[in-house]
Amino acid sequence: MQTGTLYIVPTPIGNLGDMTLRAVEVLRDADLILSEDTRTSGKLLKHFQVDTPQRSYHMHNEHRLVDGLVAEVGSGRKLALISDAGTPGISDPGFLLVRACIQAGHRVECLPGPTAFVPALVNSGFPTDRFVFEGFLPPKKGRQTRLGELAEETRTMVFYESPHKLLKTLDQLAEHFGPGREIAVCRELTKLYEETLRGSLEEMAAHFREHPPKGEFVLVVRGAAGA
Repeated sequence: MQTGTLYIVPTPIGNLGDMTLRAVEVLRDADLILSEDTRTSGKLLKHFQVDTPQRSYHMHNEHRLVDGLVAEVGSGRKLALISDAGTPGISDPGFLLVRACIQAGHRVECLPGPTAFVPALVNSGFPTDRFVFEGFLPPKKGRQTRLGELAEETRTMVFYESPHKLLKTLDQLAEHFGPGREIAVCRELTKLYEETLRGSLEEMAAHFREHPPKGEFVLVVRGAAGA
């Protein structure tokens, strides 16, 4: 049976220098690039002189497109999936297509490359031998329940958060974990204004009340006592 390949291709989360040579080669060699936002990806592809055709693939159309894309891979085409930044499937579209291709018996290959939580975790200074990646907390329903479940988690915990929800999340973490729990707040990783702030949940909440948060955040929280 003729079959192609689905390539999962990480792209820089800020600094274009983090794009790998292999990623560029795969994107140039692919028959089609599936992009979360073709306008955003278009700038990246132009920078690296990639002229492979793009097709929009995002959280609002992925369920509708999956079967057709699996059929394309099955016909022998090479598809490359990218997101706006980082590794597809990590808090970005990708899982559904990867699973469907695997179930159909098609080849799936994920390239190593940029993702926000790894540098934040390592840079936090907290234990990295065991950790929990939580991504974005539930927006409303289930949020308090999930935080309650994590209150006694002894492994280092990693969260993603947007600037307009940061203060709310810091306050809720302090409520469930205790205001003295240590946290590293990483902002704008690999970009011009990258910074990592370390302290207690209470201290970080106070800081961002005085300095309105801007940019995208990764929160790394020390596990409960015994970690």
